[in-house]
Amino acid sequence: MSLSLNAQADAIKRVAPPGSNFPISQLVTLPAGSQLTFISGTLPDVADPKAPKGSVAALGNTETQTRSVLKKLRAALHSQGLDLGDIVQLRVFLVGDPANGGALDFAGLQAAYTEFFATAEQPRTPTRTALQVVALPLPGALVEIDAIAAKAP
Repeated sequence: MSLSLNAQADAIKRVAPPGSNFPISQLVTLPAGSQLTFISGTLPDVADPKAPKGSVAALGNTETQTRSVLKKLRAALHSQGLDLGDIVQLRVFLVGDPANGGALDFAGLQAAYTEFFATAEQPRTPTRTALQVVALPLPGALVEIDAIAAKAP
């Protein structure tokens, strides 16, 4: 089984940005016939049930919310026999954090992201876009992430 997983990992080509050690891929190329799995925008779970409902305090800061969302994405992928290493594209939507004067907390995103990607246990990196939005459909949410995962034939 290990050989088939390694063969699949090698079949999907991931290219890092030139001259950068940033933990994303600049491009990912899939072999013909790859299985694609699309994951809808995923929002964080409540981190502090004692905080006012619908508040940033209830869901946590950007780092906490990103960690929550990535754990939910991992669970969704596991239900399909996939894992975070199979993700080839992430789109991250960030709301400006009121604690940062309304600016998005990119450092918080990166702190949680690097616990899941470009690690010794999971070295694969997806392509990724991060952008600031005015609001998300869940009150208090600062982070929403959608993803595309791929499995080579």
